[in-house]
Amino acid sequence: MTVIMVTGTGTGVGKTVVTAAVATLARGRDADVAVVKVAQTGLGPGEPGDLEHVRRLSGIDDLHEYARFPAALSPAAAARLARRPPVALTDVARRVADLARGHRLVLVEGAGGLLVRYNGDGATLADLARALAAPVLLVSEAGLGTLNATALTLEALAHRGLELAGLVIGSWPPDPDLACRSNISDLEMLAARPLAGALPAGAGAADAVSFQDTARACLAPALGGTFDAHEFRKRHSP
Repeated sequence: MTVIMVTGTGTGVGKTVVTAAVATLARGRDADVAVVKVAQTGLGPGEPGDLEHVRRLSGIDDLHEYARFPAALSPAAAARLARRPPVALTDVARRVADLARGHRLVLVEGAGGLLVRYNGDGATLADLARALAAPVLLVSEAGLGTLNATALTLEALAHRGLELAGLVIGSWPPDPDLACRSNISDLEMLAARPLAGALPAGAGAADAVSFQDTARACLAPALGGTFDAHEFRKRHSP
């Protein structure tokens, strides 16, 4: 059994699409896959959330959302505003561990970035990863402002002794500018390894079959796909 945490350098970098892509690849290898969303903010009861997006793209139905709050804030702030109990990550860790005992792979997607707070104790996704001894798949983006946020997240992982499962660009533009193209070598230098993949912008809006083909073509062999980092750099580097 394996648990992988999925986090991003910020909100809107493509975490959910990457989660769906990795789930697609694992499912294609006949792995028993479950997907967890620790907390969803900015949605009311009954509204389709990130896990519905994962279901549509990957076809996986073993989905688990542990908390939802209407305000588009950090889980800690959203729970406080709603006057509801905050997310207890110790309970989440237990539930994920129980889930993992019956699955070969559990993907756990956090809200926002690695150090977003889930409750008044200041607990973060990094704490959950430590409790589960789970590697972290980091989703970044290409363009100006990317490197600093990525470097800080990688430093936070290293400081806490957490393993990096891979670094993925969640939304590669169709016509990348110089900043995007120059990011490739810089991101690989920060991560001290080749990129684990780059999903094209808009991949999450495709139909399921097209998305699954894209996932297989754009993620690294370590994640179950056929991504060729050398060819990507050759095509897109300045």
